[in-house]
Amino acid sequence: MTAHTHVSSLAVRLGTVCALTLAVTGAMTLAPGSTPEANAAAVAARALHVAASKKGSPYQFGATGPYRFDCSGLTLYSFKQAGRKLPRTAQQQYNGSRHVSASSRKAGDLVFFHSGGRVYHVGIYAGNGRIWHSPKAGTVVRLERIWSHSVLYGRVG
Repeated sequence: MTAHTHVSSLAVRLGTVCALTLAVTGAMTLAPGSTPEANAAAVAARALHVAASKKGSPYQFGATGPYRFDCSGLTLYSFKQAGRKLPRTAQQQYNGSRHVSASSRKAGDLVFFHSGGRVYHVGIYAGNGRIWHSPKAGTVVRLERIWSHSVLYGRVG
């Protein structure tokens, strides 16, 4: 099977697939009885796609979508659309995720910004050192480079 045939076959099995999500995540074929890791990767890819689809949506403190978001509202909404329930705040999402090292991070993982032992911001890792997030009042959901070394990573699964 050629790579093109494999991707076309995958697209048919998954239905409408975002090509960017496949490219960024290196998505793998999902089959009944697939591993929990493969299922988690599919959920993460879907959540990443949902977050990217919200590009330009305005920030609003406490908002959880579908048209306005704060940081944890965007991650909560994105994973909810992908079939996973997350807690409401960035700190609660950190506490409830499976922590992974920076060297093990994957597209679709949560990126938590922290200071003084407190998590204050969250986004979804998009690969290449960038995240989808809803930064602060007066801004919109956007793709941005990770700007700090004070970050932790969590996997939803």
